[in-house]
Amino acid sequence: MAVELPDLPYRKDALAPVISANTLEFHYGKHHRTYVDNLNKLVVGTDLEGAALEAIIQTTAGDAAKAGIFNNAAQAWNHSFYWRCLKPGGGGIPAGTVGAKIRDSWGSYEKFVEELKTAGATQFGSGWAWLVLEDGQLKITKTANADLPLAHRQKALLTIDVWEHAYYLDYQNRRPDYLAAVIERLINWDYVNSLLA
Repeated sequence: MAVELPDLPYRKDALAPVISANTLEFHYGKHHRTYVDNLNKLVVGTDLEGAALEAIIQTTAGDAAKAGIFNNAAQAWNHSFYWRCLKPGGGGIPAGTVGAKIRDSWGSYEKFVEELKTAGATQFGSGWAWLVLEDGQLKITKTANADLPLAHRQKALLTIDVWEHAYYLDYQNRRPDYLAAVIERLINWDYVNSLLA
């Protein structure tokens, strides 16, 4: 079975004004779709055809001969995960397990936000800022291009896409403003909590 482009969990205009419908039209409708389409073309006739997306990623991670497959598979996964990390009316101080773990790990929500913003703002070039679970501990990480926690034995809990196509139509070169707006107004903490259940 081919990897499929999942439906967005909200309408394309639902994240406005933080992320416009115009951005989602390109980001989801063009970029994400292209990763899925390219991946399906690349695995046709190989032992990866019909494999689950996570299995494709784990099989190809670190294999230079399969970098094209890895990059498209990882980007398909990253984007599907990113959409679920956002919701209209989200953001702010999280409750539940993730809220408690953030306070335990960083001392305060404000310190966590500062570190997450820094990770996203200092990722040179294209990439992702992540909240991950590693050996039972929360960590903030960043990855370049298509790289992702799954390739490093970490469990992804939250991501913010910092590729320019994620924000340039709405924020131009103001990546820090995009990061602040997503954190304050869109993070789907219910989804993050569900990953810790």
